[in-house]
Amino acid sequence: MYLILNSNKMFFLFMLFFSTLISISSNSWIGCWIGLEINLLSFIPLISNSNNLFSSEASLKYFLIQSIASINFLFFILLKMTLLKNFEMNNLFSILMNSPLLMKMGSAPLHFWFPNIIEGMSWFNSFILMTWQKISPMILLSYLFNKNFLILIIILNAIVGAGGGLNQTSLRKLMTYSSIYNLSWMLSSIMISENLWLFYFLFYSFLISIMCFLFHMLNLYYLNQLFFININYKIKLNFLINFLSLGGLPPFIGFLPKWIVINFLINNNFLLLIFILILSSLITLFFYIRITYASFMFNYLKLKWIKIFMKNKLFLILNFLSFFSILGLILSTFFFM
Repeated sequence: MYLILNSNKMFFLFMLFFSTLISISSNSWIGCWIGLEINLLSFIPLISNSNNLFSSEASLKYFLIQSIASINFLFFILLKMTLLKNFEMNNLFSILMNSPLLMKMGSAPLHFWFPNIIEGMSWFNSFILMTWQKISPMILLSYLFNKNFLILIIILNAIVGAGGGLNQTSLRKLMTYSSIYNLSWMLSSIMISENLWLFYFLFYSFLISIMCFLFHMLNLYYLNQLFFININYKIKLNFLINFLSLGGLPPFIGFLPKWIVINFLINNNFLLLIFILILSSLITLFFYIRITYASFMFNYLKLKWIKIFMKNKLFLILNFLSFFSILGLILSTFFFM
């Protein structure tokens, strides 16, 4: 039975990968829409789990939200083919086409479904939703976007992502708002170049995969679990390094893609945008530090008997990845020499 379930999971993961390739390689908007639909139908079986009512609820909500976005996307494609043919209406069409794509990737101000749905998912599915599910909408967004509209969306993502994570006690919701905040940097990079976006996206996926792996191995879902579970101090140090790297603090590897994006934005005279992005990064660093502070400083003696053991091989891999995060400033220095 386990082998059957595992094979089904691998099939849907393959379809997830295949659908993204269809979307980004299609030469027509209808082909892009078909790829997005295959992507939706392949991700829902990965979310749903008959043993967990929360995941079933999350899969239903995800299906409804993505279906609404897909219907709007198809409607605007057909509208373009029939009515919007003159140049003046093309600016309006780009805004209309961008809206369902922003909704699909969980961008502000169409982000309200994102934290609620991710609360009913496992860490593996959360990782897919925060990384892989953003690829197709982001690439399609780069084909046709309104510059002024996209700058407004970037500012909203930075403000909502930074402010939304301040009062969260759920780690999954906190990582969701972190994803919305990082989406502002990704949209800034794709406004300049697709290669720059790919560079930032790979670094972001690497860092978020470490955090999701840590939370999954330690079975952590809420902030208060960090100070009543007796976690090894080496693991807590890994928390600190990777969270600060994800926030983009200069000595760590997460600073490198943000620094490159800032340099390109300066060259293109987006000074106000840089100021808002840097200010929001300070707020996100605050709630990242709050997590590590809770795990280091607080100690709940009543539940001291709860211990977590991690296999030596997994711990060595984690230490290697964290060591790679520390090398960020050195790599950044050689990169601009």
